[in-house]
Amino acid sequence: GSDTQLARTARLVEDAQNGKAAAQRLADRISAVFVPIVIALALATLGFWLGSGAGPTAAFTAAVAVLIIACPCALGLATPTALMVGTGRGAQLGILIKGPEVLETTRRIDTIVLDKTGTITTGRMTLLAIHTAQGTDENDILRLAGAIEHSSEHPIAQAVAAGAVERLGGAALPTPESFANVPGLGVQGTVDGHTVLVGRPRLLTDAGIHLPRELAAALTEAEESGRTAVAVGWDGAARGVLAVADAVKEGSAAAVAELRSLGLRPVLLTGDNRAVADAVAREVGIEEVHAEVLPEEKVAVVQRLQAEGRSVAMAGDGVNDAAALATADLGLAMGTGTDAAIEASDLTLVRGDLKVTADAIRLSRRTLSTIRGNLFWAFGYNVAALPLAASGLLNPMIAGAAMAFSSVFVVTNSLRLRAFT
Repeated sequence: GSDTQLARTARLVEDAQNGKAAAQRLADRISAVFVPIVIALALATLGFWLGSGAGPTAAFTAAVAVLIIACPCALGLATPTALMVGTGRGAQLGILIKGPEVLETTRRIDTIVLDKTGTITTGRMTLLAIHTAQGTDENDILRLAGAIEHSSEHPIAQAVAAGAVERLGGAALPTPESFANVPGLGVQGTVDGHTVLVGRPRLLTDAGIHLPRELAAALTEAEESGRTAVAVGWDGAARGVLAVADAVKEGSAAAVAELRSLGLRPVLLTGDNRAVADAVAREVGIEEVHAEVLPEEKVAVVQRLQAEGRSVAMAGDGVNDAAALATADLGLAMGTGTDAAIEASDLTLVRGDLKVTADAIRLSRRTLSTIRGNLFWAFGYNVAALPLAASGLLNPMIAGAAMAFSSVFVVTNSLRLRAFT
């Protein structure tokens, strides 16, 4: 139907291909003046050659050559061909450009604001590190803690359970003989005859279990780096500390570096606390961080950057990013995000990979550059060839061949965008 993702994608590509960039609108305005000038020049050429006594044949030949050589076919092809190839190649790469005016905007962008959750990070909690007490086997912690957490619906518990299964090579976790949720602290139960506690350090402390020095240090280090620390104990002793966090996507650091190479200044924007934001920013190489920002305050941050004279792009994926995406000079939505974010954006990145953000900006700039090159050639060809035609140095056959070559050149130049990677 018309509301499917495929139909919406097709409409976006079609709208982009049918639109006009600012450069083409300028060319259209020039063409509106150019055509009457050419007609007047052809009449003047006819009159000049007739007045000079060259004869009707030479006069009409020169006048017709002027009309043929000045035919603005290449001007008409300059933008549509580049847009069609550029947006088509973008669709192949998972980049949907909403309109040709977006191409003009990408040239001016100097700052890109990146939402953290779902854009730089995976958007889901992941088991990142395991710290064991002396004499405790890591697999035992994974098996017992994973088994008891598997019975809980809490996102952190599910992250521990999923991480345990993955690190154990897909082995099935044992089924707890008993399970109890301790509100605000964690979970406890019996697994393989062991009384297991998993949760906040206070859960263990209330049970008379204290963390040894090495585990206490690991817990402090995890919390300072913005991760959630989960304490694990059984049979009256602390056995380990698990570090859980929203993991950074594998290619985020490389993507940020590539954005810098394009002359963009990356800015991290998140509603998370300062410690988490700073930890993620350090990992991916971002220096400017705006943390603990409420959804409605994201627009204010973008507006403040714009007030500083910056041209701002915004990349996000959530409903709370939609207003900021619409406010930014250029909005980039992750295709894996919400419909609200996608509707408010100028570019949609189907795969949700941050690296595609840099690809989208490079493709947009390359397409705009191709359009400008096409227009320059078309105008330059007409300006250079008109005097030759008016002076009688070109006959209509050569003028027709030259005009055709101009159109072929513009189309061939646009087709080079198919090789964009």
